[in-house]
Amino acid sequence: MASFVVLTGASGAGKTTIARSMGDLGLPNCEVHFFDSIGVPSVERMYRDYGPGQEPGGTWQRTMTLEWMRRIRTILDRGTSVVFEGQMRIAFVKEALAENQIRSAHLFLLDCDDTTRRERLQMERAQADLANREMMNWARYLREEAYAADIRVLDTGRLTVAECVSVIVECLDEGRP
Repeated sequence: MASFVVLTGASGAGKTTIARSMGDLGLPNCEVHFFDSIGVPSVERMYRDYGPGQEPGGTWQRTMTLEWMRRIRTILDRGTSVVFEGQMRIAFVKEALAENQIRSAHLFLLDCDDTTRRERLQMERAQADLANREMMNWARYLREEAYAADIRVLDTGRLTVAECVSVIVECLDEGRP
């Protein structure tokens, strides 16, 4: 049986680093997919093509989350496990899981404190423009959404990449014969 792990969180939380580490493991019969691989249009284009949402890009993000889950469903149906990372609202992920009848998914919010997030965005990723109040508010919003939905939070400011990967591998192993 295929396993499915979804990693979400705000920029700077470590989603991509952890997902890449998962891919580097070369786990048999497991694929790693990145939400942003579809390309992320400007906020102006998101509004023009998809209309406004509750937050910038919300309608686009919801539409793309639904599309990704349709794609992932076909991979899971082949018996291949999937690790999927992206900056998505938990409500959109849950809606997309339900719409695509994906009943067994492990959903994680990857999170860190604002100081760690700023440091990662400014120093490690050279994206100082993202180390702003809006991103910190987005991270807080996702954190509150995760707690309200009883979603597991991995604090990447306290846990190492290896520790996070170990937790995710355990979830993947639960679905393997």
